[in-house]
Amino acid sequence: MKLDDDIHNYYENLVVQKIEALGFYQSQTPDFVADLTCLVLNQLPPRYIRYEVDMAFFLPISERTQMEMNVSHAVSNANKYLETHPKQNVSDKNEE
Repeated sequence: MKLDDDIHNYYENLVVQKIEALGFYQSQTPDFVADLTCLVLNQLPPRYIRYEVDMAFFLPISERTQMEMNVSHAVSNANKYLETHPKQNVSDKNEE
């Protein structure tokens, strides 16, 4: 069985918007941004939707605000983690 191509996690869009707003795409490497995105999404509960417009009409403002706060908190936590646990290059690990 194949899932519909339209099905996606609503949090993905919120996370990308937050990461863009904070300037990580300009200040960090693509690997850092990918790691950050994964860490953030793993902290958030999945919220699968088919169409973005459904969320616009059926999501209460209070819930949308809470979701945005959850994303902000998760981005902050993930960024702190990555700053305190720098990724080693593969060549650095092979030299050990």
